[in-house]
Amino acid sequence: MLPRHSPHILLCFLVAALLGGGLVACTPNGIYHTVQPGQTLYQIAQTYQVDATRLARVNRVDDPRKLRAGQRLYIPGVSQPMKVPATAATVKSPAARSTVSKQTADKSGKSTVDLKKKQPEPSRNKPKRTVKTPAKPTKGLFDWPVKGEVLNGFGTRGNSSLRGIEIGVKKGTPVLAAAPGKIIYSGDAIRGYGNLIIIEHSDNYFTVYGFNQKNLVVVDDYVGKGDRIALSGEPPNGKSPRLHFEIRRGKDAVDPRFYLP
Repeated sequence: MLPRHSPHILLCFLVAALLGGGLVACTPNGIYHTVQPGQTLYQIAQTYQVDATRLARVNRVDDPRKLRAGQRLYIPGVSQPMKVPATAATVKSPAARSTVSKQTADKSGKSTVDLKKKQPEPSRNKPKRTVKTPAKPTKGLFDWPVKGEVLNGFGTRGNSSLRGIEIGVKKGTPVLAAAPGKIIYSGDAIRGYGNLIIIEHSDNYFTVYGFNQKNLVVVDDYVGKGDRIALSGEPPNGKSPRLHFEIRRGKDAVDPRFYLP
């Protein structure tokens, strides 16, 4: 069953990439677009009316300028292919729009100083995507989502490994956002996690909250640190009530102990 509140199937792919699991329960709801000569990721995103940053992320495109002809891009949330203009000139459309605005301002006699300040705005997103997270963990960067005994810690033990920690709490305990961010997944389509929430934070950090009895947020919600996002529940394997909690830096799971107070 697909998550009722997820408007974009790309979330399933993002969750799979983050959690390193399969998508047995996720039924794709999108198409593949084959890039033609002259087409750009920006053009494709605009034509299909999807966010260019998310389109790049789900297809693991690190540099949109290096899109090549013949490359297949997964376009989430659409049912049929569309004709994308085959002209590379659209790549420069943000700058072109700034130029047009500047020319308009010149004709109207208004100052162009502010326009020059606004012009770099499209490129402002690029540094954010390439900023590297600190080499050393930052203690206290995230808060505890619940207070309780850590039943299972991060790491490998024998033949099993845990990408996060499991915190023992009573069923129905409020689960709090460990840091401010945006809800990018809220559903139960990922096997082994029950009701699951993933929050995207700044600097390429993600937090994962699993085994929830009930999710209180939906995709695209913005939450602050300490906001209630769920009620804790039980794991699908029938063990005692607990919260599964992970901190991820990109796709890599990190030990939450080094980031919690």
